[in-house]
Amino acid sequence: MAAERTRIGLREIKALGENTEVWDTTVSGFGARRQRSEAVAYVLLYRTSDGRSRRFTIGRHGSPWTPDLARDEARRLLGEVARGSDPCAVKQAKRQAETVEELCEAYLGDAEAGRLLTRRGGTKKASTILTDRSRISAHIIPILGQKKVPAVTRADVEAFMHEVAQGVTKPPKATGKKGGLSIVRGGKGASSRTVGLLGALFTYAVRNGMRADNPVQGVVRHADGRRERRLSDEEYAALGAGLAAVALPRPRKTPRKAGAAEPGGMWPAALAAARFLALTGWRRGEALTLQWKHVDLDRRTARLPDTKTGLSVRPLSHAACDVLRGLARGEADALVFSANRGAGTMAGFSAMFARITKAGGLPADVTPHVLRHSFASLAGDLGYSETTIAALVGHKGQSITSRYVHAADVVLLAAADAVAGRTAELMREATAPGKVVPLSGSSRAASARMQA
Repeated sequence: MAAERTRIGLREIKALGENTEVWDTTVSGFGARRQRSEAVAYVLLYRTSDGRSRRFTIGRHGSPWTPDLARDEARRLLGEVARGSDPCAVKQAKRQAETVEELCEAYLGDAEAGRLLTRRGGTKKASTILTDRSRISAHIIPILGQKKVPAVTRADVEAFMHEVAQGVTKPPKATGKKGGLSIVRGGKGASSRTVGLLGALFTYAVRNGMRADNPVQGVVRHADGRRERRLSDEEYAALGAGLAAVALPRPRKTPRKAGAAEPGGMWPAALAAARFLALTGWRRGEALTLQWKHVDLDRRTARLPDTKTGLSVRPLSHAACDVLRGLARGEADALVFSANRGAGTMAGFSAMFARITKAGGLPADVTPHVLRHSFASLAGDLGYSETTIAALVGHKGQSITSRYVHAADVVLLAAADAVAGRTAELMREATAPGKVVPLSGSSRAASARMQA
């Protein structure tokens, strides 16, 4: 292949004939070559630190590569070579690197096996892994799945964020089951939360040597968009009406046969769970996975070993205890709010809760989480401090000594009774007066501190 030496410019590129090369006189090893086609490629010849000769293809002439840009890139690559790097080896490693989809599979596999620890040192909960898997399959794999892990840039992440926010991944997708569809919702909130998961994925990639940096760092996300919705007094009354309505027997479409039982209303455990959530402010998952061995009705205390914030001791109001006493008590390991079929958790609770809100004429945005926020808001309305509210509903920031406590103190029990009583009052439900526990001097002092 014929070659000449000159400062490479556009004229030299256009003059290249078939199977010819031209080498630059200003940057050692930088050149351009043309083979049989019309395409011209910019190349760099260099030697590695151990003396091996390498030929690196910078790119083809044309957008974006011009002689000047290619020359600048050659200078940058020679700087890397001087620092001991081998651009050809790096390029080859990128070609053989895992894709983002393979990264996601490895991440989920380690999470499910308990090898992926959270910032608190614990393993990811099954519900969190399920949410992660949903966001990965709905958003991350469709947009970034085929990209190589080292090739993803901050610009790619920002473009991904805007695509999810604009609903690019929103169209329904087949679930694999007959007639099954997955309804994917985009938007700014989903975008922000998914970018957060993407950051965790690339932190995992850095930790496992798949790339040197995290491209999500520095990306400014959309505001989450979470609404801290609370029930109004009228909505509390509507919730009470909805609970009462679904508890009634459903009307029959056909005449009842002689001796046949009247059809019942909602599954009693689901009804009890909804009322319990309104009276306690617990997370839905905490209530639906509650086992009888975690409940001490005499001390009016629930000791939850594995919540979102770790071990949590919760006070139970008299009203909440009445809800639990109305259920058939099972074995120690049995669920308090049992499913109507099988031994697992109540899979259809969301649909049953929606039936309650519909019966009360409540809008569709009233969810179990709204009950939690409403309970905490009522506690604030009654003048309780953030520390007291955190202890009632299991927010972050509880004292580490809670892991050694086996029963709630009278201060928290009184607070639980007050908030539950106000909740029941707004729901137009009558509650039986509980036993008044007089406060000792130390408990009165503790109460004063908590209200301060």
